[in-house]
Amino acid sequence: MFESAVFYAFAAVLLVSGTLVITSRNPVHSALFLVLAFFTAAGTWLLLRAEFLAIALVVVYVGAVMVLFLFVVMMLDINIERLREGFWRNLPLAVVVGGILVLEMIFILANRVWGVGDVRQLPANYSNTKELGRILYTDYAYAFEIAAVILLVAIIAAIALTLRRRKDRRYQDPSQQVGVRREERVRLVSMPAEKE
Repeated sequence: MFESAVFYAFAAVLLVSGTLVITSRNPVHSALFLVLAFFTAAGTWLLLRAEFLAIALVVVYVGAVMVLFLFVVMMLDINIERLREGFWRNLPLAVVVGGILVLEMIFILANRVWGVGDVRQLPANYSNTKELGRILYTDYAYAFEIAAVILLVAIIAAIALTLRRRKDRRYQDPSQQVGVRREERVRLVSMPAEKE
């Protein structure tokens, strides 16, 4: 009973914060509501005994991605009115995609309530983190490696796209630095000693 009450409380906060993410006029407030949504989603995962996924959500998304989002939003001068011009034009597509997601969730919950026969009881020393690691590195090892290579290529492409050389900037040439002679850099000056 207590677990169900906590779940419904987390679900209500998650729905409200998710709605405020897309309806808030201030992008900083939207990002902060998204942080709240991530925290409540992590709480629901804790209720499902998926501790590793909950911690990964908090560490990766709240700790890294949202800090980057907030940094970009605060540093860039974003014209909010221009961003909102296409809101009503894209609303029908958003409603269709949202409706499909709601139907999928209804089918999943209906299958869980009426379609599941016997539920396997897990042993007391069961660890979902260990099980996730075992499945990830045995059954899905190739997919995991392909995803890692794709992320590496994306990082290299992002660096290559943002690396631009400016014409008015001075660059050092190591071959010229190594090939220089002492006579070109050091000048000995003979000065008479000062007398009091």
